Formats: sequence, C-alpha cells, structure tokens
Amino acid sequence: MSNNNLFAALRASFPSDLDAIAIETDNNLFYSWGDIERSTAMMANLLVSLNLPAGARVAVQVEKSVEAMVLYLATLRAGYVFLPLNTAYQSAEIEYFIGNAEPSVVVCTPANFGWVSKIAFNAGTEHVFTLSDDRTGSLLERAAYCSAEHQIAVVQADDLAAILYTSGTTGRSKGAMLSHQNMLSNAQVLKTYWAWQPNDVLIHALPIFHVHGLFVALHGALINGSKMIWLAKFDPKYVVSKLPEATVFMGVPTLYVRLLAEPGLTLDVCRNMRLFLAGSAPLLIETFGEWQGRTGHTILERYGMSETAMLTSNPYVGERRGGTVGFALPGVDLRVQDDAGATLSANEIGNIQVKGPNIFQGYWRMPEKTKEEFTADGFFRTGDVGKIGLDGYITIVGRSKDLIISGGYNVYPAEIEGYINDMPGVAESALVGVPHPDFGEVGVAVVIAKPGQQLDSAGIVALLKSQLANFKIPKHCVVLDALPRNTMGKVQKNVLREQYKGLFS
Repeated sequence: MSNNNLFAALRASFPSDLDAIAIETDNNLFYSWGDIERSTAMMANLLVSLNLPAGARVAVQVEKSVEAMVLYLATLRAGYVFLPLNTAYQSAEIEYFIGNAEPSVVVCTPANFGWVSKIAFNAGTEHVFTLSDDRTGSLLERAAYCSAEHQIAVVQADDLAAILYTSGTTGRSKGAMLSHQNMLSNAQVLKTYWAWQPNDVLIHALPIFHVHGLFVALHGALINGSKMIWLAKFDPKYVVSKLPEATVFMGVPTLYVRLLAEPGLTLDVCRNMRLFLAGSAPLLIETFGEWQGRTGHTILERYGMSETAMLTSNPYVGERRGGTVGFALPGVDLRVQDDAGATLSANEIGNIQVKGPNIFQGYWRMPEKTKEEFTADGFFRTGDVGKIGLDGYITIVGRSKDLIISGGYNVYPAEIEGYINDMPGVAESALVGVPHPDFGEVGVAVVIAKPGQQLDSAGIVALLKSQLANFKIPKHCVVLDALPRNTMGKVQKNVLREQYKGLFS
C-alpha cells in the first residue's frame, strides 16, 4: 500500500549519508539528517502515546527554532494536522483559533503558558506543552523518553496535513485546510521549476508560521536533501556574511530592502548564489533594479496564497520580468474573469481564479463559505485582481476588498476596525493601507468619535497593541469629525488612501 504522507516523501529525499549536516543555526548549532530522523520519530511517538483522535489538530505558537520545525514534521509523520499560529497573536486571537479549531494539543512558549493553557483547557484541549527557542520545555522533556524509531503513519492523499488561518475581509479568520497531496504536489513542481541542484544550500530567514517559510522554503530544501543555514530572526548583516556559503535565498520584499542597506552586499559575496526568490507581497520595481545592480542577480518573483501554496512563478531560465509574477506553474490552471463570469482577453484586468492539485480542501467548518469561494466548474476565486499579458506574463494589479500586505503579512481592515469600533467613545472607523518605504504598505486608522466624546489617537493604538499582533497595529491614527462617503453612504476608502498616501514618503 502506497503512503501519501508528505513526510514520507520528504524523508525519502534525505541524503544517504545521515551524518551529513542538514541544518546549521545562527548560534553555531549543527543538526545532521540523522538527528532530524531520530527527533521527529521521538516527537511523533510522544504524540501517538497521547491516544489522540484521528485527524487531531496540534496548534503551535512558539518562536522559530529547529525544534519547532521538528514538531511540524513529527505532526505530519504521526498523521495529525498541524496548526501554526503567528507568534505575535494575542489572547483574543488565540482564544478564537483554539475555540474554532478545537486542537487536541497546544504547544506554546514557557512565558505564555499561564494564559494560553487557561484558554486551551477552557476550550477542552487535553494536552498543553511548552517549547522554548533554547531547546527547553515540557515537550522536549517528554519526548526524550520516547523511542527514536517510528513507522510513518499511512495517510490518504486528501487527508488533512495542516490548517492555516487566513483572516477574512469581513471579520473572523478562516482556516484553510491543506492536504498532504496539496503540499507535496507543490513541492515537487517547484523542485523542478526552480531547478534545485544537488549542492544547493538554503538560507532560511523566514518565520515558520505561514506558507512562505513553513512550506515553500522548508519543503524546498527537504525534498531536495539540501542543507539549510537557519536564522531564528532575520539579521541582514548575518545573511550577508553567509551568502558566500549559500546558493538559494527566499525573502519578502522588506528583507531585500534591508539587505540593500548593508554596505557589505556586493557582487563578490553573491558569487556562489544561484537564486534569489521574492514573494508574499509586491516587490517595488526600484528594489528589483537596485538588486540587479548591486548583486548581478535578478530576483525571481512568484505568487501564492495560504489556500493554494504557489500558483505562478517567473521562469528560472528566461526573462524574470519585474512587476510581474511570471506564468502559471505546471498543473495550475489560471484564468482572469469579469464580475459576470466571462473570461477576459489578454491585458484585460479582472478576477484571478485558479484550479489545480495544490488548491486547498476548503475552509475549516465553513461549508457555505467554501462553496461561495469556488466557481461551478471548480475554480477557486483568489480575491486578487490582475491580468495576463499577450506573452503570458501575469501581473497582479490589486487586491479585492481592502487587504493590506505589510512586511509580507496580510492585514484585513475589517478585523482591526471591529476592535476599534468596540472601544468606548468610538462611533466608527476606517483602516486603509498606504505606501511605506520599509514595509511596502502599512495601515492608517481614521477614527470618528461619538457626539460629545473625546478620543486620544495614542490611546487607541495602545489599546490595540494589547489585543492584536504587532503587524496589524496601524502605524498612524487620526481622529476626524466624519468619514468621506459616496451618495450611497459607503465610506470612500480610496479618498482616504489618496489623502494619506504621502505620510511615510
């Protein structure tokens, strides 16, 4: 019987010499391929020993570490469902995710154990463990007593492997359900499309709680049996110092901007590099051009989503065109339609829809929402707006609704507006995205007071910081008498964007 477990495919790609170095960390720790094999087996055996129900969710909110990566792989190995949570999420957000996903296991940092365990136990979670980025915590203490041998769980191709929460434009987050086949098919396509080489070394400088770092980067290196240089936190000076030892780097545009600020970034330090990849947010054409001039390399831009993993990519061989996301990947059908459902001609701007083996299974416990997001013929409505050129290059020209992408993270105004509107004295609010030289885009909150009430913009921001992840916090808040509206009474966010677009320039 064939095993469709994603971990089985990754494990089969490990080099024959298990004593070879698989991961070198930024604090001079070295992990062999054998270490990964043994540690994932021990952690998988710990999970199995808990007698979890089939399809049990393992929710994880910890700092980036090799052990956190091992926990992800062990969850796959044992046949359970991994649920990564952004380390910046605060109590109101964690309460929603745990209540909605009903995980059997929650793993958090030791510092957060008090409040996270309270939320988890109240929601019916049976097991709460801790994991620190210094290789301590109850999870590792328990796993240390488990066997280092484990038979990889047999799963079906469509069995769930992960749930990624992606905020909705109309409020609460939705859990995108990704199967083993969704992620494996994508990893296999990218291995070929990006021409991974036997001697490749990846600098892993991304967080591991979303698609880019957890799936694209991690799966890419593992399915190629490639060594990783592992950074717990992005440090531009350290990255530049390690470029001569590496061949592949993946980053969001913000990381490229910060690397360009380093005087040490030269043609010489990039001499062994094969590929620089960018995604998660649009790369400014100025950054694209400056990178070419400084390093002699052309950044390869691609496009994907939590619900789909990677969808398109500029070519590895051929023109990597700045301002575009290249072509649909092999196996991905991509079309652009108007609001009436008619497929548009080349260079006509419309709604991007996709179909393929990498497209998610639907939204967790939201059958109506899932149905709504798919067309009658099975295409997923991405919510992005774009066009396909005469020569096939795809350009994303905007995002439906009001999504803000700040430093590579999605910020949905409706969610933040909900928190502001609940504050004492607030009548209503509007959050818009404006250009920012470092983050690409940041939020500006415009708040209206109730009659006779006084509001303090700094106080509003301070209260938000106690409730929400830092990347969601508006970089500027202003209190006005009224919001601009059209004749139908709808808030004109385009007017606000225009009004504040030069705030950070």
